[in-house]
Amino acid sequence: MAPDDASTGLYPLRFSHLTGCPDLVHGVFDRKGGVSRPPFDTLNVGFSPGDDPAAVTENRNRILSYLGLSRALFLHQVHGSDILVMPSENTDAKLFWKPGMPEPTVCAAADGVVTDLSGLALVIQVADCQAVMMADPQKKVIANVHSGWRGSLENIIGKCVDVMTGRFGCRPKDILAGVSPSLGPCCAEFIHFRKEIPQNLWQYKHPVRDDFDFWALSRDQLMEKGLFREHIENLYLCTRCRPEQFFSFRRAKKTGRFACAIGLL
Repeated sequence: MAPDDASTGLYPLRFSHLTGCPDLVHGVFDRKGGVSRPPFDTLNVGFSPGDDPAAVTENRNRILSYLGLSRALFLHQVHGSDILVMPSENTDAKLFWKPGMPEPTVCAAADGVVTDLSGLALVIQVADCQAVMMADPQKKVIANVHSGWRGSLENIIGKCVDVMTGRFGCRPKDILAGVSPSLGPCCAEFIHFRKEIPQNLWQYKHPVRDDFDFWALSRDQLMEKGLFREHIENLYLCTRCRPEQFFSFRRAKKTGRFACAIGLL
C-alpha cells in the first residue's frame, strides 16, 4: 500500500478503475514533491534533460518508495512503436533501476513494455506525450506505453494490446486503460499536419485550428482492439495548460519529465 500522501509530499493522480485492483499500484506523479532546481523543479525523473543526476536519483527513490516497490524499469523512449516484452520467466535484471542507482548503463530502447512480473514499476517519462497504462486484473498482466504523436500515428497503443493478447493470453474485454495528462486538443497544434499526419487521421483535427485531438485517437485505437469504452479512463488534463502541475516541452523546451508508473504487487 502507498503511504499517506501528506507524509511524503507526493500527491499522485490515479485512475479510478485501476485503484480498485487489489494487486496493483499506480500513479501519475506531477512535478511537485522532489528536490530538483529550476527549470526541472522539482520531481523530475529524467536524466537526459540536463538535471543534476543526484537530484534525479533522489526523485526516483521517492517515487519508488511511495509505490512500495523495490525496482523500476525506465525505457529509453525513442518515439517509435517497439514494445519490450518482459515475461516473469525470462527477466533481464540489468534493465532494472533500484533505489540509489545512478543513471543506468543498460536501458532498453522501446516505447512500451508489457510484463507479468510482480514487484516492478513500469515507468514512462512524460513532458507532453501520452502515457497509457493498461492492466488485465484477470491475467495479472500490466503495460505502460509512451505514445507521442509519432507513436500515435504508428498505433503503438494497439500494438501493445496485441502483445497483451498474443503473448499473455489477455482478453481485450478484461483490459483496463488509463491515459495520462498530455497535450490536449487545445494545444496539440501541427501547422505542418499535411506533411506530418496521414489524411485518414485528419478527422481528429479541430474544424478551424490546426490542433489535433490525440486523446480521441487513443480512445478509438483502444476500442478498435476490443476494449470497452467504460474501461478507458482519461484524466483530460493538458500539460501545456498547467505549468504549476506538469512539465511541458511545448511550453518550456528545457524542462523535466514527470513519472507515470504502474506495478504489480
